[in-house]
Amino acid sequence: MFVRLFPDLGTGYLVLEWIIRIGMTLVVPFRRSAGATRSWLLLVYFLPVPGALFYAAIGRPKFPQWRTERFANLSGFYQSLRETLASAGQVDGFEESAALVQRVGGMPKVGGNTVELIDDYDGVVDRLVADIDAATRHVRILVYLFANDTAGMRVIGALGRAKTRGVACHVLVDPVGSHKWLKGTRIALQAAGVEIREALPFRILRGRTRRDMRNHRKLFLIDGRIGYAGSQNIVAKDFRPGVTNHELVARVTGPIVAEMTGAFLADWYLETEVMLEDRVDLPAVSGPVTAQLLPSGADYRCEGFQTFLVWKIHRAERHVLITTPYLIPDEDLLSAMRTAVLRGVIIDLVISAVADQKLVNMAQRSYYQELLDSGVRIHRFRKYLLHAKNVTIDGSVAVIGSSNVDIRSFQLNEEVSLVLYGVDAVAPLWAIQQDYLYNSDLVDAARWRRRPALHKVGENIARLVSPLL
Repeated sequence: MFVRLFPDLGTGYLVLEWIIRIGMTLVVPFRRSAGATRSWLLLVYFLPVPGALFYAAIGRPKFPQWRTERFANLSGFYQSLRETLASAGQVDGFEESAALVQRVGGMPKVGGNTVELIDDYDGVVDRLVADIDAATRHVRILVYLFANDTAGMRVIGALGRAKTRGVACHVLVDPVGSHKWLKGTRIALQAAGVEIREALPFRILRGRTRRDMRNHRKLFLIDGRIGYAGSQNIVAKDFRPGVTNHELVARVTGPIVAEMTGAFLADWYLETEVMLEDRVDLPAVSGPVTAQLLPSGADYRCEGFQTFLVWKIHRAERHVLITTPYLIPDEDLLSAMRTAVLRGVIIDLVISAVADQKLVNMAQRSYYQELLDSGVRIHRFRKYLLHAKNVTIDGSVAVIGSSNVDIRSFQLNEEVSLVLYGVDAVAPLWAIQQDYLYNSDLVDAARWRRRPALHKVGENIARLVSPLL
């Protein structure tokens, strides 16, 4: 019919483009941020057909119905987990913060934990291998990137030794993050007897048509009593030529490990429909730290990490320090930082000067001038790619995890963060952040404004598509 109405191919294509433009103007703004709406409409207006196809592929940040139903099936499991955690006893303090975290992530705060922060990359691998070698019941690993390089084979070797001792070993790995090594890693793990599954695999027939919605979490669990959470993947620190990663990982013991175990079991169920355990054991009290797990992602009804971060910045009284390798803030976060500075709060952003993703780096640089003019201090970490992701607020609340401060982590990725409460719990992270500042260069607003015009043009173009990155 379309061909009969418009026998001239050029005229027909022009009409099709306008149909797409008008239709997408009605569709795109629905339940989408202003920034993302602008970016999508700009793409569609300039390139209607490619833009519409691109939107059909990755434009809707939601999972298929079958996964939504499967996540809903976990409500009884989470309720049982909360009841188990309640038996550990209540801890006082930070009630508002903990209540918000629980509402957006489902996990309560728990006391009685020990937290050791490790910012030595090879040291994390050493400790993880040693803990796996001491495992007696099970080892569970959820990771974005698992390579079969030197570092990865050390972990695989430890998992193989654990299997020989009769320890159950399960690995959940993101196939997009690990695509370069996935085949070799799978072969090595299966040869060691380890059960491996892919997180969020690309399956059109099952309705999984978005390759950009990823499981970006990093959780390593041993015997349900030791847990690791942070930014580090299982790969050599210099896996990118010319770039060396610098990370931060929290090794924890105590009741908080039950929450980490719950997150792993839920993710395993979402991919396999198999519950490895119906009930999570409560680890023994091991120390004085109060902690809370904050899982976030498209499975949840709101943007958990972003919601908590923006709210805490609005509530900050003295100082906020944010460390992130990728900074693509939304309007809510920009507004919160501007308002906080006007209230007299000092805000420091630590960004890596070493970049591994050129377009993302250009987009994030486009925000610097706006932030600097509002009084936010930006520090560029020298030498290494500072891939760590952490926040301290007023020296009494800290967040350590896998989530970047960008729209991708806010809206698209499955992430997990560890929230720590209390001055004593936050002090070790504060000390590490001071080392970040010492090894960084403060960005001068006047000098930054004088950077070459060509750089500004490139950065502004990258900013236009930043909500899509």
